[in-house]
Amino acid sequence: MSQGIERFLDEEGKLKQWPAKQAPREEVYAYLVEKFELGRDYTEHEVNAILASWHTFGDLFILRRGMIESEWLLRMRDGSRYWRNPEKKGEAE
Repeated sequence: MSQGIERFLDEEGKLKQWPAKQAPREEVYAYLVEKFELGRDYTEHEVNAILASWHTFGDLFILRRGMIESEWLLRMRDGSRYWRNPEKKGEAE
């Protein structure tokens, strides 16, 4: 795990605080994207459930929107299907 985001994580590895700066946000996205399997499709409900289980500050929508805007997650225009962007690598890869 990146040293840069440890201060934003609790003892269980859940995101406890949203970084104010963009650089650590990208590191957070790289950390969170590892919770999604490459090559698997997700519904919006599944994406929300995964993100909800990996943060404690109660705003999964900022996480989902940021991961999509930064292209860590891709989605169909109508929001019916989400998937991990195979061109972006998570922290452990």
